[in-house]
Amino acid sequence: MNKSKLTAAIDIGSSKITSVLAQVSVEQATFETTVNVVGVNSVPSRGIKKGQIVNIEEAVEATISAVEASERMAGYNLDNAFISVGGAHISSQNSTGVVAVSDPNGEVSPKDVERVIEAARAVSLPASREVIHVIPREFIVDGESGVKDPVGMSGVRLEVNTHIVTASSAALKNLTKTVQEVGVEIEEVVFSALAASFSTLSETEKELGCVLVDIGAGTTSIAAFVDSSLSYSGSFPVGARNVTNDLAIGLRVSLDVAEKIKLDLVRVREEDKGTSAQVNLADYGAGEMKRISKRTLTEGIVRPRLNEIFSIIKLDLERAGIINKVPSGAIVAGGGSLTYGLEDAAKRTLGLPVRIALPSGVTGLIDELNSPAYACSVGLILHSAAEGRGGSSGGSENLPVKFSLPSGALGKVIRAARDLLP
Repeated sequence: MNKSKLTAAIDIGSSKITSVLAQVSVEQATFETTVNVVGVNSVPSRGIKKGQIVNIEEAVEATISAVEASERMAGYNLDNAFISVGGAHISSQNSTGVVAVSDPNGEVSPKDVERVIEAARAVSLPASREVIHVIPREFIVDGESGVKDPVGMSGVRLEVNTHIVTASSAALKNLTKTVQEVGVEIEEVVFSALAASFSTLSETEKELGCVLVDIGAGTTSIAAFVDSSLSYSGSFPVGARNVTNDLAIGLRVSLDVAEKIKLDLVRVREEDKGTSAQVNLADYGAGEMKRISKRTLTEGIVRPRLNEIFSIIKLDLERAGIINKVPSGAIVAGGGSLTYGLEDAAKRTLGLPVRIALPSGVTGLIDELNSPAYACSVGLILHSAAEGRGGSSGGSENLPVKFSLPSGALGKVIRAARDLLP
């Protein structure tokens, strides 16, 4: 027996706002989930700078445009949605929790798992910070470490090592207000790089260790996985728009012309990659006949900024002590991943294998989403399909926040219970 439900996601970024509606079908016997995209629309962002909302009215208008167009395409109204959040205000830390198993027979129950995660969540934070994710890395039952799903195991002491992602309370309140003024209730707020990982990373990559780099227009977000668990999260306010700014300043052209030149460099034919290739600024609306060597653009302007971005990433990973724990390399997503020469710059700077990731895992209107720029949008939909709708587990009074539970038997039990609810 299949049961279907509608789910939605809104990715609010610095360059675009994307609204996605999908029909989720769950096979009750096998717990297999099919996600069919039935509505999608993307509009240019307004009122958003470096991942944070700076003008609520403009952000609301842009979000309404994206939501209404996707609703018309799908033929459904959007009431609840999963929302992405990014920006330099995102930070993370690891925490532990310990509880006694409540069952007199010493068998770990789902309730014990919830209690130990709640204990790990009780960290000291400034009043200006909010917890948005509490993600279990491993459970320890009576000293036995490395347990991914402790439900049903025998023991009297349950511990958990978790990864906690926090964000600025002010930024979250502005995001919440913007979405609610659109007429949409927030189901859950998800860190953008974590969302992108759901649609781009394989289980093998996460098990071996890898880092997901989500390069947007105004920010770059990082999610590093070690032994299948999220171990480091971060974000900094440098992105693909900085490359555009550098081109505009270096060539003395407008930002629109610089953006056209940057995007056109990606579409260079193989025979044009030589040192003699020239770019005529007049072809891009610069208003003057001026030829610039393509090598000057790529190596003199674009490459230094890309090197800076990946140098910051490398420094963050070194500080976290995991630069040598990600042999699967860097998986790059986001619209900025399409920048010319990015893959070479990443390999050279990080010293790791690098691949540009396309989102996967959904059916339906996939042609609309077949780009690294939509990795976060697709990831939000996949996450919403896995989590189910409703039933937030903790968080602030004004903002829904959920614990991200493991994807083993425990996760199946919880999802099955949610699907049976009216």
